[in-house]
Amino acid sequence: MNQYPLWKNLLIAAVIIIAGLYAMPNLYDDDFAVQVASGRYNKVDLELMAKVEAALKADAIEYKRAEMDDERLLVRFADTETQLKAKEVITTTLKPKNDPTSRGDYIIALNLAPTTPAWLASIGGEPMNLGLDLRGGVHFLMEVDMDAAVKKAIETYGSELKVLLQDERIRYKQVQITDRNVIIRFRNTEDRETATAAINQEYNQFEITDIDDGAAPSILINLTEVSLRETQSLALQQNITTLRNRINELGVAEPTVQQQGEKRIVVQLPGVQDTAEAKKMLSATATLEFRLVDIEHDVQDALSGRVPANAKLFYHRDGRPFLLNKRVMLTGEHIINAASTLDEFGSAAVSITLDGKGAAKFSLVTGANIEKPMAVVFIESKTVTREIEGKKIEVSRPDPEIISVATIRSQLSKKFQITGLDSTSEALDLALLLRAGALAAPIKIVEERTVGPSLGKENIKQGFKSVMLGFVFVLIFMVIWYRVFGAVANLALAANLVLIVALLSMLQATLTMPGIAGIVLTVGMAVDANVLIFERIREELRVGNSPQSSISAGYGKAFSTIADANITTLIAAIVLFGFGTGSIKGFAVTLSLGILTSMFTAIVGTRAVVNLIYGRQHRPNLSI
Repeated sequence: MNQYPLWKNLLIAAVIIIAGLYAMPNLYDDDFAVQVASGRYNKVDLELMAKVEAALKADAIEYKRAEMDDERLLVRFADTETQLKAKEVITTTLKPKNDPTSRGDYIIALNLAPTTPAWLASIGGEPMNLGLDLRGGVHFLMEVDMDAAVKKAIETYGSELKVLLQDERIRYKQVQITDRNVIIRFRNTEDRETATAAINQEYNQFEITDIDDGAAPSILINLTEVSLRETQSLALQQNITTLRNRINELGVAEPTVQQQGEKRIVVQLPGVQDTAEAKKMLSATATLEFRLVDIEHDVQDALSGRVPANAKLFYHRDGRPFLLNKRVMLTGEHIINAASTLDEFGSAAVSITLDGKGAAKFSLVTGANIEKPMAVVFIESKTVTREIEGKKIEVSRPDPEIISVATIRSQLSKKFQITGLDSTSEALDLALLLRAGALAAPIKIVEERTVGPSLGKENIKQGFKSVMLGFVFVLIFMVIWYRVFGAVANLALAANLVLIVALLSMLQATLTMPGIAGIVLTVGMAVDANVLIFERIREELRVGNSPQSSISAGYGKAFSTIADANITTLIAAIVLFGFGTGSIKGFAVTLSLGILTSMFTAIVGTRAVVNLIYGRQHRPNLSI
């Protein structure tokens, strides 16, 4: 007799039921929504929600409902036309153009909000993410100029080495800085040996080679392979952080900024159709300034309009106003590294490293201002469109904010710490801001494409149609060719699709057009296993074996062949995922999941159903 134990049948049933639950959110259509997220100075709360609702009602704009979702406001609408009108009203309400005192820095974005029922969302049920080719938007592939990053690091180290030699009173004839290395020439070999020892003591990222060309004793300084890779990796990560900060200002609900290979960055902006606007924002510049806090004048007088001649009013990122000296102590171009750390008391801090020129300048100004407060100002230049004399003109507007205020305790030089932070996470964020003030190396756009929302809908329609057509044709063939066993295989095939969708939803993987192609391929592959099993059962029946032994032999003897075929395909899918780009990765993900689920449904699932139909009969008449 062919029968599964009760626990195995219950396990299979439980897997299918759970998969059905987590695949269910994809049956519900999304709402067109406007999302309002908090900015640096403002928070999203119930008072803001009431303000937005009042503005929409005043303009007679109908909306389904407004709700707070993870510290953001989500307003749902019935169609995209109403959604666009509502965004204009909400933007005008929260970011008034003619109010210079407004701190309206909310991030307002168009979004598609899922309509998953509350009971399903409470158990973690979410619809799968749709890729750019299905939602519409802008795609950029950017390449970081790694040669420029290395050149910049070499120039920085070259200026530092000059300061080091001067501090150590080591005489030298010339410091020559090239794109890849530094050459220092000395008057005699004694000075060269002394300099080599001093540099080795101060730095561990250099490879130093002596040069004796007859003209003057010299040393050739190159970055080690490890330091070279670290410099390039830091430039890439710093650019990624900078791009993420800038994309926030575009108001994109779910942007994608990720590394691709060793020197490329993929930027995907769903819902953005204006490529020019996106390119301008991504190429914006940002700077960093250190200024002394003006403690001689009252900041309240400045808020009333009486700003002292030598001071300027700035705002902290938490909204507090400060009066700062107009004179800039140091700019961020001299920062070569910033990392979160702990001070001597175990409190959160950020360690700053300056280049040689910045260290000398900073040492003089901080030495003269010990026990005075100093502010770190982050300034980002943004391109805005203004109407001047009836014409729309694009202008660059600086947007400064204070990210830290601390007291100078001692004379600061090349390395120092910014203290007074609340937590290690804040220190980490500050270190990222300091490093991400500007692009670490130039980037160029090597590929760009725009996908319209209508094309995205058409892609979804065609993808769904291709899956259904392939599914229906396979169903018809299997029922005609294998009768009852074919119907069992079709049941397993439907369960396989449910399992794939459920796994994509649970993993929050992104479904793309190549991903849909992977699902279509999986539909055919899922049946292959059943074809092997059923043909084996037919052979066993032809040689005169009993129906029960034929079923057992069919599943048992075909397993090794099925496993071999699926494992080799799975290896290929893993290689595609490891070495492929975004689109190929999407294909590899659905193909890998489809192979695993088809193995389960085609072997375990169909065997359970066949056992339930024929397992208790002594000599059944197999419809195959």
